[in-house]
Amino acid sequence: MPIERSNPSTLADMSGYSHIVKDGTTVYVAGQLSRNSAGETIGEGDFEAQAVQAFKNVQAALESAGSNMSSILKMNVFMTHREDIPTYREIKTRFIPDDALPVSTLILCSGLADPVFRIEVEVIGRVPE
Repeated sequence: MPIERSNPSTLADMSGYSHIVKDGTTVYVAGQLSRNSAGETIGEGDFEAQAVQAFKNVQAALESAGSNMSSILKMNVFMTHREDIPTYREIKTRFIPDDALPVSTLILCSGLADPVFRIEVEVIGRVPE
């Protein structure tokens, strides 16, 4: 089965990388930020709005590859403000059911691609059988 690379129209048009790489039933999703499909930043200064948009983007990416939020195997989350952790955890529960929690790593870092971003979420999932 060939490796498939894609940039669905539901995500911001970015150059230099693929949003999604699918190898068989494994789906790799590049780090998703709080950009809408037009490339506009959502929630500048508002962590909750940014986190919701990032998770919506992850969901759209997975669905475009035939997967879903319950099929995430591994999740890496990069955040710039420790005080946002409780809000992140609450928002995560809106998108990922308790019976489908993936292994995950939360990394606090000094900055992301643009200083306005406070969260980036990347995942590895699978296409359910």
